[in-house]
Amino acid sequence: MSELKGKVAIVGIGEVPTGRFPETAAIYHAIESAKQAIRDAGINKDEIDFCMPTASLFSPQFNTELVTCRVVEELGLKNCKKNCQVFSGGSSSSCGLQMAGSLIASGVARTVLFVHSDRLGTGVTAQGGIDLFSTAGISAEWEVPFGQHYSSIAALSTTRYKYETGCTDEQLAAVCVSNRKWAQMNPNAFFRKPLTIEEVMASKMLSTPLRAKMSNMLFDGGSAFVLTSAERARDLPNKPVYILGESGVVSHFVFSQEPDVSRFGWGKAAKEAFEEADLTPQDMDVAEIYDSYPVYQMIGFEELGFCERGEAGEIFMRGDTWPGGRIPCTTDGGMLSKGHIGAGGAVSLLVEAARQLMGKAGERQVKDARFAVETATGGTYMDAQVTILGTEIP
Repeated sequence: MSELKGKVAIVGIGEVPTGRFPETAAIYHAIESAKQAIRDAGINKDEIDFCMPTASLFSPQFNTELVTCRVVEELGLKNCKKNCQVFSGGSSSSCGLQMAGSLIASGVARTVLFVHSDRLGTGVTAQGGIDLFSTAGISAEWEVPFGQHYSSIAALSTTRYKYETGCTDEQLAAVCVSNRKWAQMNPNAFFRKPLTIEEVMASKMLSTPLRAKMSNMLFDGGSAFVLTSAERARDLPNKPVYILGESGVVSHFVFSQEPDVSRFGWGKAAKEAFEEADLTPQDMDVAEIYDSYPVYQMIGFEELGFCERGEAGEIFMRGDTWPGGRIPCTTDGGMLSKGHIGAGGAVSLLVEAARQLMGKAGERQVKDARFAVETATGGTYMDAQVTILGTEIP
């Protein structure tokens, strides 16, 4: 993606609160997020010439509406030339950003609106949500019939990681506490009450060794961002957030075919992304790391190069990742505290990375943030995506 370095920028962001809103249509989350992003960018909505909705999981009908231009009509976009869905599960943020950036860098588009909306909290029943995440992205031939689901997958990764590193259950719980510290300051997060390691450890066993408070929960929500050229961004009110580096590794479909379930491709993807950006982990002011379960945040933290293998647990225990800490991590609260909204889990992290770099994070603002790294992954952790963002070009 070297042709994008410093040439395209996020100029506007929008997000609605995560929660359960049975009275609210899913289109509201999409349109309100999009409106916020357009206003934040300081542009006329008719500058948008490419609308890029990602997928909504709760309803095939609503997803088809996204595909067939409902967002364009609802917003009244007069000069939109294309509406095209980009979806890769939890890595839709990274893939959407790269594709939108490529469209702008190549001259195909001038201003792209990327938008996400889902209603996994109220648009499906509790059993429907369980069924969805027991089958989506899991092999119907070789794994679903034997009871594989996302909690068991995370339990397998966690067990292996603990075996290799000596990580303790208390250290896993510390990741949840760290994320909750940030969520307490995020008005868009669902879980905002203080959380302790003791409370996490006292929650019921989910999939050994994972406990209930080590798991994400499904909610409604939405987020959006506007991307344009660096040249156009200079005339807009926000500090531009440039794409500086990006890489990814696609490693498997069936989880049992991943040879290393406690590393995946994060190390390789991170090395390439940092080299492209001409930066190092030590240059990062913020780390927005995908966190569907605590072990994946720990794996990402280590593989990005913030510490050596097996050291993340102690870092989270010490509070280095908390507000005011040495390495602010997953500063919106992540899926463990902000809530899981489908593909929006990582879209929210990307929006949060841009928010921090724009200096718009309010109470949880990381002082003088210039560079951020965001990670994303889809399906059964089938890919490892790493994106480096910054307010200046090295």
